[in-house]
Amino acid sequence: MQTMTTFMSPPPAATFLAFHPQDNNIIAIGMEDSSIHIYNVRVDEIKTKLKGHHKRITGLAFSNVLNVLVSSGADSQLCVWNTNGWEKQTSKLLQIPAGRVAAPLADTRVQFHQDQTHLLAVHETQIAVYEAPKLESPKQWFPPETSGSITHATYSCDSQSIFVSFEDASVGILTSSTLRLRCRITSTAYLPSNPNLRAHPLVIAAHPSEPDQFALGLTDGGVCVLEPLESEGKWGTSPPALENGGAGPSSTTPGAASTTDQAQR
Repeated sequence: MQTMTTFMSPPPAATFLAFHPQDNNIIAIGMEDSSIHIYNVRVDEIKTKLKGHHKRITGLAFSNVLNVLVSSGADSQLCVWNTNGWEKQTSKLLQIPAGRVAAPLADTRVQFHQDQTHLLAVHETQIAVYEAPKLESPKQWFPPETSGSITHATYSCDSQSIFVSFEDASVGILTSSTLRLRCRITSTAYLPSNPNLRAHPLVIAAHPSEPDQFALGLTDGGVCVLEPLESEGKWGTSPPALENGGAGPSSTTPGAASTTDQAQR
């Protein structure tokens, strides 16, 4: 291992990092104090500091098509920055559904679709997809309260699906273009039946080339890799569209194929 450079010793702490897709000498560094530092590794210099959030930075995503950086924070806000002059183009607050109260410092994650235009925003109360750079006309999906909060979500490698994990240890598979729930995997499909474990996913990662395979990182240190049974071939089918844009029907899938690393169980 070789340490290329070390810089910007805290405080404040760095809470999120993202390399510029067209210049890997440029790193966007989200900070605990809500600022974003644009750092040039080659010259060991902070080019500029971006200020638009009110709480710590929890997500950063570059679009190399739109030449923008989108940031998200624990203030449930999204900001769009032009990467040419680093000026803020727009900002949006997530629309928290009526009757739900978000945690004061709930993380918001952001990820660009393969088309580098549609933006996935993940919050404990919802999944939202925006069209960048203006962040107009968001599509939103709100999980049923029985599932608990969303713990993480990500696009599949082909961006056709969104994998979503929940506090009750279930996993949902949404069709990304419509945000319709196509399939729901219950915890009994991949976790031992021992109720004392009470593990649930904290993070979910999509396979880089298999669009129906993903991995779950669990609260007990375990890691599960899930894919559909060969007889099914894919995760469920798209249910009929609902006029109210709600969660839609779910199909419980008790037969998911899985492998589990129980290193810390």
